[in-house]
Amino acid sequence: MEELRTYVLYDIEDDRIRGRIAEACKDYGLTRIQYSAFCGSLNRNRRGELYIRLSEELGEKAGKILILPVCEKDVKEERKIQDPDPSGLREGCEGRTENSK
Repeated sequence: MEELRTYVLYDIEDDRIRGRIAEACKDYGLTRIQYSAFCGSLNRNRRGELYIRLSEELGEKAGKILILPVCEKDVKEERKIQDPDPSGLREGCEGRTENSK
């Protein structure tokens, strides 16, 4: 089954729930690219499992979660603009940026 680059973006007020969402993303092998954003490669089944887990973690609490699969053609068009970040937090899924090419 084909894996696609998958972005998970969220806006959640509750610190505890936000932490659980981050841990779930890590459990699925995703990499943090921003404070409330992760990405990595997942197939359709794993994205479905992640959707269910994140839905359960959020429950009835206030918040929004976006799970966005991106095809390889569009991934190749990815462009990043950023300041140098010594922590490496914003390197992205593949660890490459416009500044590092």
